[in-house]
Amino acid sequence: MCAAQTILLPQGIAMEWSDDAIVLGLRCHGETGVLLELLTRDHGRHLGFVQGGRSRKTLPLLQPGNSVRAVWRARLDEHLGNFTVEVTELRSARFINSPLALYGLGAMASLLRCLPERDPHPQLFDTVQALADHLDDEVTASALFVEFEITMLAELGFGLDLTQCAATGTQEALIYVSPKTGRAVSAEAGAPYRDKLLPLPSFLVYDSGRNRVTAKELAEAFALTGYFLERWIFEPQGQKPPQERARFVDLATRQELRE
Repeated sequence: MCAAQTILLPQGIAMEWSDDAIVLGLRCHGETGVLLELLTRDHGRHLGFVQGGRSRKTLPLLQPGNSVRAVWRARLDEHLGNFTVEVTELRSARFINSPLALYGLGAMASLLRCLPERDPHPQLFDTVQALADHLDDEVTASALFVEFEITMLAELGFGLDLTQCAATGTQEALIYVSPKTGRAVSAEAGAPYRDKLLPLPSFLVYDSGRNRVTAKELAEAFALTGYFLERWIFEPQGQKPPQERARFVDLATRQELRE
């Protein structure tokens, strides 16, 4: 994998860097161009103008979910700048026939827009890339999406601690999560308060070796991450969770997909 590069060209002519990226979205700008929104490995969520991006040759390459090698140039660092891109992985074509992938892609992009622009999150980028590779895989996409949401919470400063009981420190029988702190609670310590605690699916704590996660476990996992996303991210900003997420969760937890 190529490392990101940032170069100050001679005489301050331009700022330039190159980086690996995943397309999050685009919109028309001018007669022939597009504003391209990328999640880059080392330069965060970044916008830039693509001249001729609406051409028949280029537009299909700039679709959400595709991976690119992007070069960004601008006279000053704070300017919008221009992208030139080279596609490294085409995924959008295979997503077209997968409602699960399309809703997942929309939900993922909406959640990533909670990140401050140009704030680098390389670990999150790797998680997003792994998710994008499997969004049309009914067996693995859902669990990977839960992992993505947990990573998102951590990157935004609201990490969940699911490694040990908040009350006793034990790592055994972790079956609850405190809705106040986001920390795991054991069966014994949580028994008196079980009606006030959130269920903790075992696949988020223990490696069971199973390829499939049940619909019930997934529903509990999405309820867990959804609770904290809404409480800690969306509510303080006066926003609601993206509708695409609800549709993705509905598809992901349907029994016929899991059993």
